[in-house]
Amino acid sequence: MCAFVDHGSEGTGEPLATLLRPGNAGANTAADHITVTADALAQLPQVHGYRVGKSVLIRTDSAGGTHEFLDYLTRRRLAYSVGFGLTEATAAAIDRISPETWTPAYDADGVHRDGAWVAELTGLIDLTNWPKGMRVIVRKERPHPGAQLRFTDRDGLRLTAFATNTVRGQYAALELRHRRRARCEDRIRTAKDCGLTNLPLHGFDQNRIWCAVVMLACELIAWTQMLAFTHHAARRWEPKRLRHRLFTIAAKISRHARRTRLKLAAHAPHVDLLLDGIARLATLPTKT
Repeated sequence: MCAFVDHGSEGTGEPLATLLRPGNAGANTAADHITVTADALAQLPQVHGYRVGKSVLIRTDSAGGTHEFLDYLTRRRLAYSVGFGLTEATAAAIDRISPETWTPAYDADGVHRDGAWVAELTGLIDLTNWPKGMRVIVRKERPHPGAQLRFTDRDGLRLTAFATNTVRGQYAALELRHRRRARCEDRIRTAKDCGLTNLPLHGFDQNRIWCAVVMLACELIAWTQMLAFTHHAARRWEPKRLRHRLFTIAAKISRHARRTRLKLAAHAPHVDLLLDGIARLATLPTKT
C-alpha cells in the first residue's frame, strides 16, 4: 500500500509512504489508509509552519471511501476526492437526475468527450452519516467494447461516482481531476519493475526493508526524470528502457589532482542525453 505525490501539471510523482500489510488485511481497512496517509503528510515540506490544509488533495479509489477515513481527512482539514461505491439504491437515485443537469465529461486533455456525462448526486441520496460538506458526483458513459455491465449500471451505461469536499469547479473538471489519480498506477508499475513484483525475503521486517529500498529507487527515477530530462521523451520512459538506454552506459571513475571524474563511453547511442541530464542537475540550486 503506497501513498504518492504529484509534481506539477504533468503529474510526475513518487511514493512518499509505503505500508506492507499482512496477507489477511482487508482492502477497505481504514486504519491502514490513515497510517499511510499520515506517514506521507509527515514528509511534506512545511509552509509557514503549517503542513496540511485544503491545498493538499488526497485521492483514492473506492477502497478509501469509508466513513472512518473520510472523518479523519475532514478532521485534518484536507481536501479529498475518493471513489464512492454505488449500491442499487444510489444507482436508482441517479434515475431522478434531470436530463438537462448532465454535462459532457472531459477526456484526458480536458476536451469534451462524446458518450460520457457527469452530474451531481448529492441532494438525491442520504449523506447524513457522512462528513459535512461532502459532495457526490457521478459519471455515466457508454461502456468500452467488450466491457460487461454491473448490476448498478443503468440503461446500458457504465456508472461511477466519487466523493469530494471541493466546493468550486465544474463537474467535468472535478471528475477529470479525480480520474487523473490513475497516474499512481504508472508508479506502481514502475515499482514492480524496480523489484516490488515479488517479496524475495522470508521475514516480514526484512521485506519491509526491501520495500523501502524499492521506494527509494522509484523516488530517484521520478526526480531524475522530472529534473534532468525536462523537455525530453525520457521523462516518460519506463525503467526497462531507462536501464537499456541510460543506466547501462559504460563508465569509469578516475581521480586526478584531488578531483573525481566520471568518464562515459563516448560512442554510446544516448550518452549526449545523459550528459545533458547530468549538466542540468549540476546547475540546480542547493538548499542550505
